Amino acid sequence: MKQKLEPIHRQEPTLEDGMLFVRTEGILQTMVRAPIILAGLIIVAVMMPLQYSFSSTRALDVTVYPDGSTHVMSVIEVDPLEPDYTVKLYGKTIDNFVAQSEDGDFLLSSVNENTATVETFGISTILVNYDIHDLVSKEGRIWTFSIEAPSNFGVLMPKNSVIVGMSGIPISLETIDEQSKITLPSGQNQIDYIFSSPVTNPPVTPPQSQSSSFDSTLVIIGAGIAAAGIGGAVAIQKTKKRAPKVEKTTTTTSVSDKPLDAETIFQLRPDLREDDKEIVTFLFENGGQALESELRKKFLQPRTTMWRAVKRLERYGVIDIEKKDLQNLVKLKSKLEEEQ
Repeated sequence: MKQKLEPIHRQEPTLEDGMLFVRTEGILQTMVRAPIILAGLIIVAVMMPLQYSFSSTRALDVTVYPDGSTHVMSVIEVDPLEPDYTVKLYGKTIDNFVAQSEDGDFLLSSVNENTATVETFGISTILVNYDIHDLVSKEGRIWTFSIEAPSNFGVLMPKNSVIVGMSGIPISLETIDEQSKITLPSGQNQIDYIFSSPVTNPPVTPPQSQSSSFDSTLVIIGAGIAAAGIGGAVAIQKTKKRAPKVEKTTTTTSVSDKPLDAETIFQLRPDLREDDKEIVTFLFENGGQALESELRKKFLQPRTTMWRAVKRLERYGVIDIEKKDLQNLVKLKSKLEEEQ
């Protein structure tokens, strides 16, 4: 029986246990594909920060008003390929929410508790403005402003406010029109402050002797009685002669509806902003009322800016807002309660 002989070059080499045999076929193709894969990883790594920047906060400013409400203004970069963007708000009690494009065009938006959805297709930057009542807590004289910000931001404190405590070290501190402007880092921040209003003493009248004041009082009383008697006699004679004609009903009713003058309002509301004082002065000189559209034309302000100013004056109790022919009629009040 003949044994079949195989060529030596076809015999499979015997491998020892534990050794791994790696085929060298396709190494050239793998070496060609490796740079392509590496380039793809580099592109992905570069694109990830760009995608993140589409939804980053570029600027954030907060204005704290004397009544504890605050105004938030933020500039946000968004993805222009997305149909809408969800803005996270800093509370649930939101008023006057307005979203605009970088060109100043108003964007459609809807607010749902602490978020707002803005239609942003084709837009890369949006400007968001709104008023909020959740950022300031009040405990006695000490009021506390607190916020968790995604980036560095600025806070404009109200006039006559004194900062008594802060949770961290501010980046910068400056004074603008007697108001403190503080720049704070991102993260959780808290500011404790109180109000210090200057005390004005009433003018002191020089003392008078008892005899002179008593004599002057008697003279005034006697003159008043005499004038009343003469006036009563004249009135009786006039009523007897001109009884049928009664035409004095319109002059007395308008006194109670007469708006307060601007100086009285400024004394009762010393914390009003300068631009708000200009609006009050114009309303008083215009007979105590004006349409909101007239105010925008007078002060050359956009609709949202003037609406915020009108709402501030309403919160201070200075004006009333009424509807007239589908427009807002702004009227000065005839009575103003003093702040406590």
